[in-house]
Amino acid sequence: MLSTSDFKKGLRILLDGDPYVIMETKTQTPSARGAATLVKAKVRNLRTDQVFDKSFKSGEKFDEPDLEKRAVQYLYDEGDTLVFMDGDSYEQVRVPKEELGDKAAFMQDGLECKALFFEGRMLDLELPQTLEFEVVEVEPGTKGDTVQGSATKPATLANGMRVQVPLYIKQGDVIRVSTKDGRFAERVR
Repeated sequence: MLSTSDFKKGLRILLDGDPYVIMETKTQTPSARGAATLVKAKVRNLRTDQVFDKSFKSGEKFDEPDLEKRAVQYLYDEGDTLVFMDGDSYEQVRVPKEELGDKAAFMQDGLECKALFFEGRMLDLELPQTLEFEVVEVEPGTKGDTVQGSATKPATLANGMRVQVPLYIKQGDVIRVSTKDGRFAERVR
């Protein structure tokens, strides 16, 4: 069992049947005698991704959620669903694209990553910091297109994602894209 005294950034707790992660905490000691000390925490629901502030009485107890991190491999796209293979059991796991949010755009055949599971359901994917994609289409850019020294042009990648790339990038080049913000990181030589 976890207590409010264990609260720190990154701690995961089970609250009303859902897994939450604590993003920040603050202890508030009241000035009145006999009043209970409060622990205020900013928490994120791992199932819905909602973030909100919650107050707890000092000493409250919580269970740890039964979270499991497993290796998965992306297999294919099935319309609104992405299909992964569990690296241990070789079972196929289907996840709606909307549940993965922006991470769904980075999927490419054979991509291996870690997945966070709760009660047999995939909650989140841990992607590598950068991924490599081929540039399939680039709009023309001219040297006069510079704004504050950053000359870029739009490019379409093999997975359909559009990113801003430097002027020297051509169709057929392979580039690395940051999975944190979807921006161009570097050209692969």
